[in-house]
Formats: sequence, C-alpha cells, structure tokens
Amino acid sequence: MNKLETALSRFNNGFQCSQAVLAAFAPQLGMDEETAIKVAGVFGGGVANTGGTCGAVSGAFMVIGLEYTDTDIKNYKAQKKANAVTREFIKNFITLNGSTICKELINCDISTSEGFKYAIEKNLFTNVCPKFVKDSIEILEHSL
Repeated sequence: MNKLETALSRFNNGFQCSQAVLAAFAPQLGMDEETAIKVAGVFGGGVANTGGTCGAVSGAFMVIGLEYTDTDIKNYKAQKKANAVTREFIKNFITLNGSTICKELINCDISTSEGFKYAIEKNLFTNVCPKFVKDSIEILEHSL
C-alpha cells in the first residue's frame, strides 16, 4: 500500500485523522506504526474533539517536525526549514479547503455534545474528513 492508501485504510478502520496521517509516514521517519498511533492519539477532532486545528493537519505537522527538526537546539537551519515547510503546508491546505480549523472545515462545532451528535448523525467524519486526510498526505508527499 502507498501512503495515501495506508492513511485512508487506517482512518476508515476507526483511527483518528491525525493517527492515520502520522502512521502512513511512520516507517519513512524511523517510527513504528504503534508509536505513531499513540503519539497522534489526542489530536483528532481538532485536538481532543475541541474543533481546533484539524487532526489531519496536526498529523502532518508531526510528520514535518520528525522529518526536518533536529535535537540540536543550535541547528537553526533545521528549524527554519521545518517552519518554512509547515507554512507552505498551511498555505496549500487552506487553498484546497479554506481553513485548517476542524469546526470550520466540517461546519460543525464538535466540542459540544449537540454538535458531536450532529456530526455523527450527518456522517461528517466518514463523508467529509477523508478529504482532509487525503489532502494532507498529498501535500506532504510533494513537500518531503
């Protein structure tokens, strides 16, 4: 399976968007999939279902950080590169989707019980969110 197929398979099998994105890149980044799924576990639904930054976007940020940053705090060049790639990712994602904020992307505030129930009833997570996983993977594949 390629990264897009892997991510969509994980997402369609119940993992959060953040987990699906990071897990798809885990082998390339020297990380096992189980660790990737655990690390990304609270970023779905705009971080713990608060409707903030889209989980697929957060997963992409984790991928970028793992790919470009360094544990040497004096490696300013690496941080500068990571920041530039992140800003470009944000620009591309917004061009495709209009926002990086979960509640704006799905037009529903899932931080409330009513909003979450509405999202479930309207199948927003299964009908709308896969596009954000797909877009994140495709943008990353052109950035890394």
